[in-house]
Amino acid sequence: MNERAKRLTEKTSYTMNDLREIMELLRAEDGCPWDREQTHQSIRRDLIEETYEVVEGIDKDDAAILREELGDLMLQVVFHARIAEEAGRFDLDDVADGICRKLILRHPHIFGNVVAETADEVLKNWDAIKKVEKNQKNPKEVLDAVSHALPALIRADKICGKAKKLGTAPIAPAKIDPDTVGETLLAIVAAAKEAGVDCEKALSDTLDAYISAVPEE
Repeated sequence: MNERAKRLTEKTSYTMNDLREIMELLRAEDGCPWDREQTHQSIRRDLIEETYEVVEGIDKDDAAILREELGDLMLQVVFHARIAEEAGRFDLDDVADGICRKLILRHPHIFGNVVAETADEVLKNWDAIKKVEKNQKNPKEVLDAVSHALPALIRADKICGKAKKLGTAPIAPAKIDPDTVGETLLAIVAAAKEAGVDCEKALSDTLDAYISAVPEE
């Protein structure tokens, strides 16, 4: 055990800086063989799983679980940042710098002179600023900017929400009973399963086709 590791084991409480130092030690030449082998891709699934476990803690309204799972998710952020730092791409401070700049830019009603008195006005400003940031010039670019890595149903929900604002929303069938939406979705999944159809891929492919058909002007 080196002196840095010894000092950390003797502490009675820890901070974000300690977590960062622990990750440095784990990834060092004389560190943990497993941690040293990991790449962005090898721990990609871990990031997804930890995110879902945070959501489970929220849904259970369990503070102890939420605290633990947020820690696991924080580890993933520090892990990825460390891997990137070793490759000379960016470090954890760059990550913090980026999100701080984004929050300041997208909250002009707090850090500027823009007036936004309701949550709807805040979101309207947020979307407008984001569109300029991402250099999204037309509806197709706005819709295609929704992450393709999202689960298809979540991606569909986000795309439909943005498409409605843009006036390009898919044509919906007659009004549906909100109380039966879950049952309807389950029935569709069951029918697709019987037909050998991968619902996730089918919906994802349909979203791609829908976006491709949206005019660029």
